[in-house]
Amino acid sequence: MAVGPIARMVAQAVILTASVLARALPAAYAQAVQNAKKGGAQAASGPAGSMLGKARISRDEALQVLNLTEGEVTVESIKKQYDKYFAANAIEKGGSFYLQSKIYRAKELLDEYEEDKKKEAEKGSEVTVESIKK
Repeated sequence: MAVGPIARMVAQAVILTASVLARALPAAYAQAVQNAKKGGAQAASGPAGSMLGKARISRDEALQVLNLTEGEVTVESIKKQYDKYFAANAIEKGGSFYLQSKIYRAKELLDEYEEDKKKEAEKGSEVTVESIKK
């Protein structure tokens, strides 16, 4: 009877698989908990971050995407380049949603930098006006 040895080998394979999983799953869970305690969800998901999270690009990359140089950056130039490239990559015209999202993120980041620069300039002018009054 050949069924006996085959059944025994299948049973051994099932038992071996179950024992490996019984050791591996708790260890993986413990590692995930440890990663979450160290740095939150960002550390657990790795350096790339979550696909659902908001991805940040660097200022240099944003300037490259909108084809601007450091000296050319103004609110008007950002808007002009954004409109030009966003329209050129419209999905209706056969463009790319990926490129549109890169263009949008670049505009968003550069607008943020310009707003911060404006706030710092206002703070600096307030300080000089107050020091003159004294």
